[in-house]
Amino acid sequence: MKDDYLQPVKQFSSPQLVDRVLQRVVAIQQIAAPPFDEAARSVYMLEQFRSEGLADVAADELGNVYARLPGSGSARPVVFSAHLDTVFPRSTDLSVRRESDRIYGPGIGDNSLGLAGLVVLVWGLRQSNSQPAGDIWLVANVGEEGLGDLRGMRAVVQRFGAAPLAYIVLEGMSLGQIYHRALGVQRYRITLRTAGGHSWVDYGRPSANHELAALVTRLAAFPLPAQPRSSLNVGVMSGGTGVNVIAAEAHLELDLRSEDSFTLAELARRVELLCSAACRKAVDSTADVHVNLEIIGQRPAGQIIASHPLVQLAECCLRAQGITPHLTIGSTDANIPLSQGLPAITLGITTGHGAHTPGEYINTPPVAQGLAQLLALAENIFQELA
Repeated sequence: MKDDYLQPVKQFSSPQLVDRVLQRVVAIQQIAAPPFDEAARSVYMLEQFRSEGLADVAADELGNVYARLPGSGSARPVVFSAHLDTVFPRSTDLSVRRESDRIYGPGIGDNSLGLAGLVVLVWGLRQSNSQPAGDIWLVANVGEEGLGDLRGMRAVVQRFGAAPLAYIVLEGMSLGQIYHRALGVQRYRITLRTAGGHSWVDYGRPSANHELAALVTRLAAFPLPAQPRSSLNVGVMSGGTGVNVIAAEAHLELDLRSEDSFTLAELARRVELLCSAACRKAVDSTADVHVNLEIIGQRPAGQIIASHPLVQLAECCLRAQGITPHLTIGSTDANIPLSQGLPAITLGITTGHGAHTPGEYINTPPVAQGLAQLLALAENIFQELA
């Protein structure tokens, strides 16, 4: 595919249209949507899809919201999706402020802009009088963040399977990045239990907190390869009931990642062996320390090659907007179709910073380019992948 195949898309050059888009983004951002509590946003997106006159608008039992933009022919469909949930608890202050060319607000880019992109894609296709050769399915899905474990996208792929030409996952930020490789992730909750007791009267009994700290020290000492890149992170630690109480229970949540599925499996095996050894040590010493290991998340790895027509089309759509594409790896909803050998990529709509922090912001000038990229992709995908 030649870079001059696509012409820059002009539909989103109007400042008034971009402002309308950003108003929609803020409206979505103002609706709290922590994992497992996305219902209010689901309802909002359901109403937005209905107001656009889309077909087959419905929500499934998980809260995924589906809508279909009918195509003009019988080509296989394409699925565009964006996740509903954010990392922020319901109690988070969702105040928004605009400074120059930035909009600040928790979840503004991850993923309020991605969700707005689903609706704005419909606006662009109608404005350009495009007639896609097949149906375009728009999906706002639950469960991408944290312990949601991609449950929403698992249901989406279970519903559509291999029928679509491709799955296109939208994220608000990371414009210019094309995620065509899925980063494998395995997550554990490790819980330690002891008899506990009084910090003075029962001194000498094992403390779940002390044992947990020792376990974290051993985990942190694991040697990790630089290639393939891998990581280990203890993201949550909790335990004990009082400063003068020997902790009877403590737990941690552990995140393992690797670019290579075999390396990830080996890392997980070492963690499980470490916990088994801790159990044996407790039994041998009659220390009354019990270790429980629970898998709380598995994001499977996968990829499509850089020469795949979907990746090449995405690159052309970015270059047409004057943006240099970068092929990369990440943990996104695209993990699910990619792990099953299905064509999928994740794309951004603008740039920004501070994702997953209260200081999150998006840059507003690139939004028009990001939306034009999506429209060009939708207009050409049926021809290129058929």
